[in-house]
Amino acid sequence: MSAQDLKKPSGTNWAKVSEMTDEEIDTSDIPPLDETFFDGARLRLPAKTVSVTLDVDADVLEWFKAQGEDFQARVNAALKIYAEAHKQPHR
Repeated sequence: MSAQDLKKPSGTNWAKVSEMTDEEIDTSDIPPLDETFFDGARLRLPAKTVSVTLDVDADVLEWFKAQGEDFQARVNAALKIYAEAHKQPHR
């Protein structure tokens, strides 16, 4: 994903999604969770957070704030996903 990709607006009709019932959501492409899945599952509790001061671009902050009151948790989740995806394997 590039910085240019982040500037593209979502094509999702979120208002329509919010109005959908559980029965109207197509989950046919999601495989069932069987014993194999649960055998490999592990409990992951959230780590204790640490307060930091961080400079970010104003437009990035405004985007996260527009997502809802829990924007700080969303920023943390985005950073966690990025960090997990870029971890180097232990040697």
